Amino acid sequence: MHGGAVSASAITLGETGLTEREHSHAQAKNRIAAAALAYLPPQGGSVVLDAGTTTARIAPLLPAERELTVVTNSIPVATRCAGQQSLQVLGGRVRGITQAVVGDQAVATLTDLRVDVAFVGTNALTVDHGLSTPDLDEAAVKRALVRCANLVVVVADSSKIGREDLVRFAPVDAVDVLVTDTDLDPSARTELEAHGIEVVLA
Repeated sequence: MHGGAVSASAITLGETGLTEREHSHAQAKNRIAAAALAYLPPQGGSVVLDAGTTTARIAPLLPAERELTVVTNSIPVATRCAGQQSLQVLGGRVRGITQAVVGDQAVATLTDLRVDVAFVGTNALTVDHGLSTPDLDEAAVKRALVRCANLVVVVADSSKIGREDLVRFAPVDAVDVLVTDTDLDPSARTELEAHGIEVVLA
């Protein structure tokens, strides 16, 4: 679709809580998290793990034998990484519905960082609107998170593709890799690959 026209079914309304999203598309999210490990940096590298139920599944899969610096704005990710990796948790206000740290302090910290890989979650993704989320504060952190990384890996199940949410935090051109599931519409894959995105189906 062009000219800003989007079908009503493609527009996301409301924001579901973490518990509800944790059980939605759970098997696909597990496969996505496992496939995303292929993009971890080598020994001594750095990653930022965004808040989200798919990114949180990556945390317990991080190889203990590989020394990594992990930066996150997610309370669940921080809990799972504590004691296993070199961990930096962003400061700020915690949004109860997503358990994500947001606010100026988190954005400022990310602005001063340069990490090897960012694993980013998104509520919605289209070629026209890019990556989007319902909350302005989370969008600001996600925007800074994308900008601080040398490689941007989006982890999102296929239900997010072709949908748009309220606040855009990155254009599709900012994405290097999309790891999603095998239910992705083939035409959507073709469109995303035409924009230079490596699409991995898990």
